[in-house]
Amino acid sequence: MTQTDFSALDSVEDLQSLLSQQHYLADRSLATALLLALKMQRPLLLEGEAGVGKTELAKVLSLALGRKLIRLQCYEGLDVGSAVYEWNYARQMIEIRLAEAAGEVNRQA
Repeated sequence: MTQTDFSALDSVEDLQSLLSQQHYLADRSLATALLLALKMQRPLLLEGEAGVGKTELAKVLSLALGRKLIRLQCYEGLDVGSAVYEWNYARQMIEIRLAEAAGEVNRQA
């Protein structure tokens, strides 16, 4: 998987073009939100009913940028603090060490 340098995306139209190469048509407001999230290096939290395309957008964007997709399955009662900011450090370190041992971690990235 080749990574695309998203810093080369200079406009909303550039991002729309990149997504269209993956057969995904994003309207201007969605492409604007995506571009701002990329440029600001911040997550974009999407919410909506099941089946509206949240996961598909994430899949297409990860393919277009050549990045790994990390998907968070949300459930009733999960708040942004628990989902984004709190994490079990010990568990994360174990997962990282296991991935390293399996050769799944690229320390150069």
